[in-house]
Amino acid sequence: MKNYLVALIFSSLLWSCGNDDNGFLIPSDDNQEDTVDNTGRITCESGFADIFPCDGYDLMAHIDLQEFASAGGNDSWGWTDPTNNREYALMGLQEGIAFIDITSPTNPVFIGRLPTATQSSLWRDIKVFNNHAFIVSEAPGHGMQVFDLTRLRNPTNDIQVFDADALYTEFGNAHNIIINEDTGFAYAVGTQTFDGGPHFVNIQNPTNPVFAGGFADGTYTHDAQVVTYNGPDPDYQGNEIFIGSNEDEIVVIDVTDKDNPSIISQTTYPNIGYTHQGWFTEDQRYFIANDELDEMGFGFNTRTLIFDFSDLDAPTFLDTFVGPTEAIDHNLYVNGDNLFLSNYTAGVRIADVSDINTITDIGFFDTFPESDATSFNGVWNVYPFFASGNIIVSDLNRDLFIIRRTGT
Repeated sequence: MKNYLVALIFSSLLWSCGNDDNGFLIPSDDNQEDTVDNTGRITCESGFADIFPCDGYDLMAHIDLQEFASAGGNDSWGWTDPTNNREYALMGLQEGIAFIDITSPTNPVFIGRLPTATQSSLWRDIKVFNNHAFIVSEAPGHGMQVFDLTRLRNPTNDIQVFDADALYTEFGNAHNIIINEDTGFAYAVGTQTFDGGPHFVNIQNPTNPVFAGGFADGTYTHDAQVVTYNGPDPDYQGNEIFIGSNEDEIVVIDVTDKDNPSIISQTTYPNIGYTHQGWFTEDQRYFIANDELDEMGFGFNTRTLIFDFSDLDAPTFLDTFVGPTEAIDHNLYVNGDNLFLSNYTAGVRIADVSDINTITDIGFFDTFPESDATSFNGVWNVYPFFASGNIIVSDLNRDLFIIRRTGT
């Protein structure tokens, strides 16, 4: 399945990209601005902010991938400095990570980059814990880089090239990393250890990560969420629960005891393409997930999957939330009553999930105005957790975007 996905993504990227002299993919210049407009907020009016279709979300700024000297973007995450509340975007690139101060969202400052530990890759993933970034990649032999984000507090006039503060090498490549900030454990998934199941790392001392076990009795995990459970099922209150999106099912694992993790349940749903990723609602009663290949395989419009997780031993598939286009869905997150969905060519959609039975779209911002085709172009990730209301969006082909709800 992974090789199939690689072929699909490469063929789709070639649809809108060329190559540089070294053979790396580079974004097309078609319909792209020559310079980044950092003069002020661009309000969404009459369905557009600059050239980008929108509804209810304004464009604060965007930074071209060429400014990062990158052939393509991927994941993203954020960090807020607890000493001064400055906000930073962490932009995943094929060649490493870029660090951008977005405290003034209409005037973002590119501070520097952390190069990949080995070689370039289409896949790179970042999470943050205790003022440190933890980075994995599908690049062979990459391991997990650890970077002390407090080093961003004193930027220089030049773009800095940083080195990692630590490198964990108990695995090589990994598809993703998940962190439970309550416990200080990281979970690398899609590695060549534990048959691709979760690889546990104790990161309570961030620059001294320690191997803590793993779980190989499930199937390959593509992505996951790990929580200290406080949902409605009384049997697991206070336990550390891992919810894995495992290609063709959703697997719930109790990982409280790292020496004796155990499967709680395994759940499927109709018309499986590739079970990709998901996120709990705030009350941890419902789990909302996406399938990356169902639009392509079955001809659906963007289909978001809703599960009732009120009984972790027996989750049930509840319903679907169908989008207005045939764009492929990717990472999604819940913040409060809002669901933020990365929908590749259709951009970021925002929905109200305050009533799970009547989910409604409340806005969008489309970073890929060329089309809404069923292809692997456009938005990879959205990070909607900054207290300021700033939202960062990472795009494969074009830019890092900073957007914000109109009127806020």
